[in-house]
Amino acid sequence: MCGTFERLKRALAWGLLAEVAILGIAALLRFLELELKPPHFDEGINGWWVDQMRVTGFYRYDPENYHGPLYFYVLFLFLSLFGRHLWVLRLPAVLASFAAVWGFLKFDRFFGKTAARLAALAWAVSPAAVFYGRYAIHESWLVCSMMLATWGLLGLWKDGGRRDLFAAVAGVTLMLLLKETAVIHLGCYVLAAGCLLLWQRVVPSTPSLPIAPRGWCRKDLILACGLSLLALVFFYSGTFLNLKGLGQTALALGKWFHTGAEGAGHLKPDYQVGPLNYYWIALLVRYEWPLVLGLVYGVRLIWPAPAIQRYLGIYAAGVLMAYSIVPYKTAWCMISVVWPFALLFGCAVDEIRQRAAFATLAWFYAGLLLLGSLTVCVRLNFFHPTDAKEPYVYVQTVPEMAVLTDPLLGMAARDPRNYGLGGEILLESYFPIPWVIGEFPRIGYYDKPEKIPKVLEGDFIVALSEKQDLVQGEIKEPYLRMRFHLRDSMDECSVWFKERVFKDWFAAPGHGTPEIVKPKSKGAEPGKAKK
Repeated sequence: MCGTFERLKRALAWGLLAEVAILGIAALLRFLELELKPPHFDEGINGWWVDQMRVTGFYRYDPENYHGPLYFYVLFLFLSLFGRHLWVLRLPAVLASFAAVWGFLKFDRFFGKTAARLAALAWAVSPAAVFYGRYAIHESWLVCSMMLATWGLLGLWKDGGRRDLFAAVAGVTLMLLLKETAVIHLGCYVLAAGCLLLWQRVVPSTPSLPIAPRGWCRKDLILACGLSLLALVFFYSGTFLNLKGLGQTALALGKWFHTGAEGAGHLKPDYQVGPLNYYWIALLVRYEWPLVLGLVYGVRLIWPAPAIQRYLGIYAAGVLMAYSIVPYKTAWCMISVVWPFALLFGCAVDEIRQRAAFATLAWFYAGLLLLGSLTVCVRLNFFHPTDAKEPYVYVQTVPEMAVLTDPLLGMAARDPRNYGLGGEILLESYFPIPWVIGEFPRIGYYDKPEKIPKVLEGDFIVALSEKQDLVQGEIKEPYLRMRFHLRDSMDECSVWFKERVFKDWFAAPGHGTPEIVKPKSKGAEPGKAKK
């Protein structure tokens, strides 16, 4: 008896140590060098929305944005508490990405501790989970909300507990507060249940899991749904300051369906074969090797298998198929699509290792897949985070943006009065610039030719390099010109810094050697441009 107790204690200790190690790896990969890459296009937009909240006092829900309001309030809270820094902007997403790894461990009640730990480790080192977990975008929060909803739904099925009811409702509520794509996942939850019922008549599940007796009452359901409705109204109405936002939620779904069908510049024709698009499969094969095994294991579930695993496999396949059909494809949706395959990977290895003849091979090949995933993850996130040759690097700002931002931020750091510098940015697509230099209030953004001011006299001017004749034909005094790229997908840009304002900055070593551009047209004398 004592020997059995000691073995149990050792097993628990080793299990706890394994989970701590998994969480430690996840934290290291997500928190290390959080400002390594410049802010992404969408990060700039999200930060800009938070800046608008400082003016209005609430988030004005916009159906054109295709995102729910909750994440903006989270960003607003963090930026208000910790300051306006890039690492703070990214911190909520990093915390959610880390929480997802911990969340996988909680699925042990359905799939066993071994499968849950393997799933958590696969997600901890997943290139996509880490890469997009280090972005200030909605996706990591959406994954957490889906995990919570799934955990609650499976719990209602297995145990029928009151806690499971509240978890399921909370997860669904969070999904609806985060992103319109929630409707895809909610639809797949329902369709997966129907498909499982039908397939069990053909090939019964082993074991088949009957629906547990209900452990909650009508009052619990009313309370859970009431709190959910209150949260939806509270956030979509701009904390009751913008009641029009409530009526725009249905409009947003219509706009989202239209955008999803049209592609809106995010089509992936190179991956199209007839009616099928294998974009997500291609990303899986390139980056997510453990999850590929999870995908293959989903096919094995056609034959007799535990009912819960089958349900998860059907749900995962349904989401993958739905996202493959929708023409609109952005790479960061990857983590919303593939997270269930991490659990299926754990189930696959766990099933194989239970066969004595294959136990060693199961651990060996699982280790190889995880080590390969870790290697790719480190390479992508810490050595090539802005390399456009990497498919995950999508609409990413390149480090050259510092050619524009470093002189401005550096001048302001020297003397806060320089936050009063004014500028004109003549670009059709200029994010994330408005957030990075958002503390400079005297900057104009002109995304259409007809909006460009007739007189260009800013302390700095930004435009595509091909527009140099337009800019240099309008300036009234000497400027210092530097060239840079904002994104790989954009043509080269130039920034013209007013010489009399920035000459001391560029005189310092290491600040570059700009080209001196003198005015071509007659106009005001230097220093006497119109204010």
